[in-house]
Amino acid sequence: MRRRVVVTGVGCVTPLGTTVPELWENLLASKSGVGHTTLFDASHFPTSISAEVRDWSIADVDEDPADWAERSRHTCFAAGAAKQAMQDSGVQGTVEPVRFGVYLGAGEGQQDFTRFSKMMTAAVQQSGDEDDGLSLKAFIETGMEILDPTAELEQEPNMPVGYLAGMFNAQGPNVNCLTACAASSQAVGEATEIIRRGEAEVMLSGGAHSMIHPFGVTGFNLLTALSERNDEPERASRPFDLNRDGFVLGEGGAMVVLEEYEHAKARGAQIYGELLGYGTTADAFRITDTHPEGRGATSCINMALADAERNVDDIDYINAHGTSTAVNDKVESLAIRQAFGERADSIPVSSTKSMTGHLIAAAGATELIVSLMAMKHNKVPPTINYETPDPNCDLDYVPNEARDHQCQTVLSNSFGFGGQNITLIAGQI
Repeated sequence: MRRRVVVTGVGCVTPLGTTVPELWENLLASKSGVGHTTLFDASHFPTSISAEVRDWSIADVDEDPADWAERSRHTCFAAGAAKQAMQDSGVQGTVEPVRFGVYLGAGEGQQDFTRFSKMMTAAVQQSGDEDDGLSLKAFIETGMEILDPTAELEQEPNMPVGYLAGMFNAQGPNVNCLTACAASSQAVGEATEIIRRGEAEVMLSGGAHSMIHPFGVTGFNLLTALSERNDEPERASRPFDLNRDGFVLGEGGAMVVLEEYEHAKARGAQIYGELLGYGTTADAFRITDTHPEGRGATSCINMALADAERNVDDIDYINAHGTSTAVNDKVESLAIRQAFGERADSIPVSSTKSMTGHLIAAAGATELIVSLMAMKHNKVPPTINYETPDPNCDLDYVPNEARDHQCQTVLSNSFGFGGQNITLIAGQI
C-alpha cells in the first residue's frame, strides 16, 4: 500500500495578494492584479502591462532585507512563500532533517538587460571589417569589466531551492525542475511521489518566477502570446472569452508543505487536503503549440483520475490552466470534454489567471492552493472579463462572480510550452 500525502501548510506571494487569505479574498471579490508595468520602461514594447507583485518586501516575513539585497526577485518570492507555508504547517522540528526535502519548479531570476546592452553596444562600436559588424573581443572584455558575478549566479533557477534547504535545514531530496508553465505543479507531483515511496516524510514544494523584464517580454511578444490590451490592463486577461488576445505576464511564488498522512495525524497537524492524483504527459508535438486534438492534456487528466482512483463524477471543480490565448483555451476545453464526456457540462471550471496573470513557473502551485481554498470554503472563484462566449469553449467557466459550490474533490491543470502537461487532484480527508 502506498503512503498517503496531505497538505499541511500553504503560503504565497502573488500580484493579487501576498498571503493566502489576502489572495483568496481578492479572488472572491473578482479583483485584478494587472496594471501598467513599472519594473522597467515597457512603453516601447507591444505589451506594456503585467501583473507585478507590489508593496511587498522580504521584511514582511521577518527577514532582514540587507541579507537578501543581492538575491534575485524569484528567490525572494520563494523565501516569502516558504516561510508562510512552514509557519502555517508547524512542521519544523518534528521531522529528522534527512527526511525533509525541497522540490521546486522555479524559473530563472531577473536578467541583467542593462549590462548586456552595454556589452552589445561596445561590441558594435568597436567592431572592424574583420568582425562582420560585431567585435566578440569587445563584448567579452566589456563583460569581464561590468558583469556582477553574484548577480549572474543569483539569477539561476536552482538558487531558490538551495536557499530554502538552508533556511529550514532540509537535508533530504533537493530538486528543481523547470518545465515552463507546468513546473511548480510537476514539482508538487514529484514531491508527492517521493513521500509515497517512503524517501521522505515531509517535502516543501512549489515554485517561483519573474519574467517581467525586457528579455521575457520580448520573447513572449515575438511568440504573439501576450495581450496587447494596454489601455485596459484589468480587462486584458480574459480566458475562454471570444475576444481574448493573449495572456498577461505575472510573477510570484507559492509553496505547500506536503506531509505523510500518519506523520501529520500523529502531531495533530491541520490538513488542507490529500494529494490524490498526479498525471504527467507530453504532447510530443511542437515546442510552442499543444496538439490541436488535446491528446497530451486529455491523457494527463485521465492519468490523474486513474492515479487518484476516482471517476469523472467525483470531480467537483476544475481550476483550468486557462491562459487567455486562443489556442490554449480551445484545446483545454476540448481536453476536459474528452476526458469527462457529458459530465463536463456540470463541472464548474474557472481560470484564476484572469485575475492573477500568468505566474509561469509559479502558476501551478498558486492554483493548487486556490483549489484547496475552494475545497475548504466550498466556494469557487470566477473567471473575470468573460463577456462573449466562444463556440470552441463551451463549458461552465463561472463567469465574473464567485459561486457557492460543494467541493470535496478538486482538479487543477497546468500545461506548459513544449507540451508538458500536469494534472493534480486533491480531496478532503
